[in-house]
Amino acid sequence: MGQPTSDAARRHFGLPGEHGAIRQHEQTVPASSPRAADEPDEKWHHRASASALYGDKGEFLILPPLSGGSEIGWVAVTDPVGEHLPSRIAAVTGSPEFLAVSMDGHHLCAASAEEDDYWVVQHEFSDAQSDTVSCCGSAGAGSEVTAVV
Repeated sequence: MGQPTSDAARRHFGLPGEHGAIRQHEQTVPASSPRAADEPDEKWHHRASASALYGDKGEFLILPPLSGGSEIGWVAVTDPVGEHLPSRIAAVTGSPEFLAVSMDGHHLCAASAEEDDYWVVQHEFSDAQSDTVSCCGSAGAGSEVTAVV
């Protein structure tokens, strides 16, 4: 907990290197753990809340976790359930992997399955870095697409 993000995680999630990074955290959960089904959910929601991922109305941006999701770009969503998001995504896609970013683009929280572990990564971007996150997507800067997950 509180460890610097590994180089492999940086490459996987497209995070910048140590220079320009304000803070980043990585937590792993062994897939063989008796709580492997629940622990990634708990850790993701803890990290998302601690990092100010959610806006005033519970909104955040998500890169659709499906084939072609990066072509769709960032989508504004709210999560009315408020728990078990990695598990709910895995139930639909077969994998708990996804990227979520705060509406201002300053806070990222991601979940991934890597070999024998589940990873939860939290990262904070500087103002210059967040511009590339908050305006990405085929809808274009300033466009708003809203969905409920």
